Amino acid sequence: MCHIETLGERIRKLRKQQKFTLEALAGSELTKGMLSLIENNKANPSMESLTYIAKRLGVEVSELLEEVSSRELREILAQVEKLYYTKFDELLDEHEQLIAVIEPFAPKLTQGYEAARLLELYSRTLHYEKKDGWQVYSDRAALIYEQMNIIPRRASIGIFRATVKFTEYDYNSALNILLKERSEIEKQHTFIDPMTRLDFDYTEAVFHFAVGNSKDALRVMESGIEFSRAKQVFYRIDHLYRLAAFHAMMVRDEEKIKYYVKKITLYGEFTDDIEAVFFTKFIEVHYLNSYEKSHEKALDLIEDYNTKYQLGKVHETFYHLEKGKALFGLNKFESALVELEKMEIPVYFNHPFDLAVLYEADAYMALSYVALGNQKKALVHAKLAYDNILPMPHTPYKDFINETYEKIRSGH
Repeated sequence: MCHIETLGERIRKLRKQQKFTLEALAGSELTKGMLSLIENNKANPSMESLTYIAKRLGVEVSELLEEVSSRELREILAQVEKLYYTKFDELLDEHEQLIAVIEPFAPKLTQGYEAARLLELYSRTLHYEKKDGWQVYSDRAALIYEQMNIIPRRASIGIFRATVKFTEYDYNSALNILLKERSEIEKQHTFIDPMTRLDFDYTEAVFHFAVGNSKDALRVMESGIEFSRAKQVFYRIDHLYRLAAFHAMMVRDEEKIKYYVKKITLYGEFTDDIEAVFFTKFIEVHYLNSYEKSHEKALDLIEDYNTKYQLGKVHETFYHLEKGKALFGLNKFESALVELEKMEIPVYFNHPFDLAVLYEADAYMALSYVALGNQKKALVHAKLAYDNILPMPHTPYKDFINETYEKIRSGH
């Protein structure tokens, strides 16, 4: 665990980094013994001695006197960034490590980019770990970014504040917070960099869809895509295309599905983005299963993609779902149940589109149990799917789940 260095420890650290012996750093104006006492915090140097030591080390006196030096903060930030960006599939105790690293420094983080970034990551991690007080650190980070006019990072905090409500399935509050944050930032700053603009556009489109406001979602999404093309800035473009493709699928606009899937495929091939490529494969299988009811073709494609791509936990979830649906459609009910029971919904899935697709699993399990003559288990799963989908906006998946529940509940 890190701790706040004392003046003596800071001098010793810099001396060793620069490969000075005690005698070499003491030079002609200090004794080796006095310097040793200073480094061990047993003597306080005069301002004259401190100036001499700083000059010999090639640093400013202020850096020696800072409770947390800029150099130290940069080192801590590098360590923290590495911990923070551990992949979800590989995450062990990295969040606990991150909190332990920053906690001793948190009260001293008052100015500068490194301090703001540490506070931002600290607040986010506290929230992920469901610990109180994350908002205080988020506000402190936002204030420093605002004072330094670092708009992208300030905007990122605004988006995160809205996303917190989104993860609680309070989609209306999430949208309202986002619109307020965006409005305040755009009023205060005449220039918003393209990537920040696209972050806002993508998130706003996602949130509009989440509250069932497809008209505004499409408006913002299409505006973002056009802006991306006009500025030749393709940040977020694959995410915008994915959103567009999924909406086109739900309204069964096959022309637009093909158009956006083609765009995502080109993007994925150009950037070697396996996530983008896999999305196009998922869309193809999902459309065959849920909309075309071509289950045998869907099953063949699922197995083909499973051998071609190394699937992470998220992809495995969709693999088991679509394979289970395909097997159900082929009247292989017991095999369907085996696949569907393997599904685990990742805790970081919060959008109602994703959740609606995944909640269908219980409806298919319910129908499989009906086919196998187990009405009791069928009703349990049908009710679970119904309860989960109830607060979500209207989608074809919600209709399917509701119809399944009513059918099983009524015994028809």
